[in-house]
Amino acid sequence: MTDHVQEQEMEIEALEAILMDELEEIHPSESGLNTSNRCFQITLSPQQDDETDEYSTTPVQLGLIFSHTEKYPDEVPLLNVKSIRGIHTSDLKILKEKLEQEALENLGMSMIYTLVSSAKDWLSEIFAQDADDDDDEEETAEKDEVIVPHGEPVTVDTFLAWRERFEAELALQRAKLMPESALATTKEKKLSGRQWFESGRASSVQKGAVPIEDGSDEEDEDFDFDDEEDFEDDEDDMLEHYLAEKSDSSAHSSARAT
Repeated sequence: MTDHVQEQEMEIEALEAILMDELEEIHPSESGLNTSNRCFQITLSPQQDDETDEYSTTPVQLGLIFSHTEKYPDEVPLLNVKSIRGIHTSDLKILKEKLEQEALENLGMSMIYTLVSSAKDWLSEIFAQDADDDDDEEETAEKDEVIVPHGEPVTVDTFLAWRERFEAELALQRAKLMPESALATTKEKKLSGRQWFESGRASSVQKGAVPIEDGSDEEDEDFDFDDEEDFEDDEDDMLEHYLAEKSDSSAHSSARAT
């Protein structure tokens, strides 16, 4: 047994111990190499983070194929690379040229594991770049999905105008809810000038007498301010109501435009 053959066998044993299931011997016809010598394929995947599930399927996977020549390691080994999953042909060509160059730089020593490490690093870099590109595309898509609000901007003038309309509508609703008897009583209590004069109140006033009645005019004209406050909304509540009303109006406008 020559020194070359012995060194080649020792390297295969070391690779089997390190790579285990990732290393397998294949038939020369499956290697894509012009040789009848023993051929091996090493299956490589990108480096995975500690948080990555070890059972998850990686999107890319590479097959590194090699065969020892008669005088290896004083000669470069026969090399080939193939995509098992997700690698473009143009990338495979770049990687093969890279590995052949590194093989020339490592003549005289067992180099297969060095080439494996280099291929794995390259694969991790390509995979990380593709992952970053996918993240950028997702961020761009999310930005495109942002809905730009349309409609009239809210200003002090538009809010005040809306508040006047709102208070008018509120007063109208209160008037509709008020019993007719209450409205009739209020009208009955108010006398015209002539009715007041004919009722004898004028002569009483002229004589200095103060008419005493069950309910004075002041009482007739009194308002229940507590009830009034119950119907008042503070400006914050009205502003929220106004913004909600504007949002609904803008949504209907967008729907009609579509």
